[in-house]
Amino acid sequence: MIKKSFGILSVCFFLFIPLFHYVYAQSAGLSRPKLVVGIVVDQMRWDYLYRYYDRYGAGGFKRLLRDGFSCENTLINYLPSYTAVGHTVIFSGSVPAIDGIVGNDWIEQSTGEHRYCTEDHSVKTVGAKGDAGEMSPHNMLVSTVTDELRLATNFRSRVVGVSLKDRAAILPAGHTANAAFWFDDASARFITSTYYMQDLPEWAQKFNAKDEPGKLIAHGWNTLFLLNTYVQSSADNVSWEGAYKGESAPVFPHAVDQVYLKNHGVIRSTPFGNTLTLHFAEAAIAGYSLGQGKATDFLTINCASTDYVGHQFGPNSIEVEDTYLRLDKDLASFFQFLDQKVGKGNYLVFLTADHGAAHAIGFMKAHHIPADLLQESAIIKQLNDTLDQQFGVEKLVLSGMNYHINYDMKKMEDHHLDYEAVKKATVYFLRKQPGVQYAVDIDHIGEAPVPEPVKTMIINGYNRKRCGPVIIIPDPGWFSGYGATGTTHGNWNPFDTHIPLIFMGWGIHHGVSNRTIHMTDIAPTVAALLHIQMPDGSTGSPIMEITDNRSSLVHKQR
Repeated sequence: MIKKSFGILSVCFFLFIPLFHYVYAQSAGLSRPKLVVGIVVDQMRWDYLYRYYDRYGAGGFKRLLRDGFSCENTLINYLPSYTAVGHTVIFSGSVPAIDGIVGNDWIEQSTGEHRYCTEDHSVKTVGAKGDAGEMSPHNMLVSTVTDELRLATNFRSRVVGVSLKDRAAILPAGHTANAAFWFDDASARFITSTYYMQDLPEWAQKFNAKDEPGKLIAHGWNTLFLLNTYVQSSADNVSWEGAYKGESAPVFPHAVDQVYLKNHGVIRSTPFGNTLTLHFAEAAIAGYSLGQGKATDFLTINCASTDYVGHQFGPNSIEVEDTYLRLDKDLASFFQFLDQKVGKGNYLVFLTADHGAAHAIGFMKAHHIPADLLQESAIIKQLNDTLDQQFGVEKLVLSGMNYHINYDMKKMEDHHLDYEAVKKATVYFLRKQPGVQYAVDIDHIGEAPVPEPVKTMIINGYNRKRCGPVIIIPDPGWFSGYGATGTTHGNWNPFDTHIPLIFMGWGIHHGVSNRTIHMTDIAPTVAALLHIQMPDGSTGSPIMEITDNRSSLVHKQR
């Protein structure tokens, strides 16, 4: 009888243990940060973290590296490595083949129509005149981690996106965002669209009324330090850098204040565009009281001026170095603002990039490293002439946008052409062109002698409805561009695809990993930290060096 009673008590005890843990977990509450801030520095090569390290202050990039966890071998795993694509992948964990954002622009394969990634003529501009606000995320086919946060909290979380670029404000913030704001060159104001609201909030109107762009650029652009201390950069006057309109040479000081009088958009191509963006982000935090509610809020920020400056001057310019030194100061100020407004340890920050950039071709040639410009327009013209001779139809190729050969499918159908034969002729022609390492019919990529990881990157970037079926892979150091100055991005090579990724703040331990991590892993990691569902097109995996440590901290808090 005693044994029987003891057995019943034992069973009850062991049944009570999981019930106790459940009740305790419920009373303890789910641990989440008050605010998540995702910062994407446009065109930031990974090596910029260390190229200018000795000149960074203690509170910006060095604070991230000192206090945060740095994933040193984070790679893009799709093609092409462009802005809209990168922002979508970072916040969705998906790839272009699934998420549909295959470039900043693309050709709709069924109609031949040119499409901009965020264009939406069903909505109107809010905050200024003109069509710069006719934008929304409706072309993006997947959810984002920002969407999933809104869903997980029954829309009590607030999500806001900020950038100079419409696409870099809209796509990260997702479909369900409370707001996204971007810069309108014509009015020199931050604007939005009726997709989000009918009128700018009062705090945004007050910010615009201060004319901060004009004030920031009023004294032109000179170097932050003495010119001769910029030892990580080329000489100030080199042939491969692009000058501002009205300049006789691309040298400091730049009279951008004079250019601004006629073209407000020039602030994008100066470091003051980043300052403006972060100041507006601070105004958004205050205006929406982000990080002050019961649910976790999310702010996405794109510092885009690094991209514009990089395109114009190239990675080895004093202009790029000065832009990063100034951004470092701006980030330090922004982190201090977060410390005061939200509370140190109450917010989670991650900083990454949408892509990197190639060295300028002139710079490479000056140092005897193979590089050249892929003459895309000339190649397409010659390809069309070749196909015309073989198939008797003019201008079968519409463009080589995003390194994909986009055909006029209506002509193909009207003339009853053999699609496979046209593709085969295209590949045969392209493989013989200077600077083309591979030309691949993606429908038959399994037969193509393309090494990994390039083959997987091609597949991950191919959306049949929005990409041409033949892709060009240039030789290393070669890229498709618009002239002899500056640089661009878009290729598979590490200079374009090796990006920084650092998490800092709410429970993140200091550490470094050189394990290969992909851009697609960022959103799943944020989702795991927040205990929410991954976005619906996600193909990545949580970064366990970050999530496992955080999980142990959560259990300790309980």
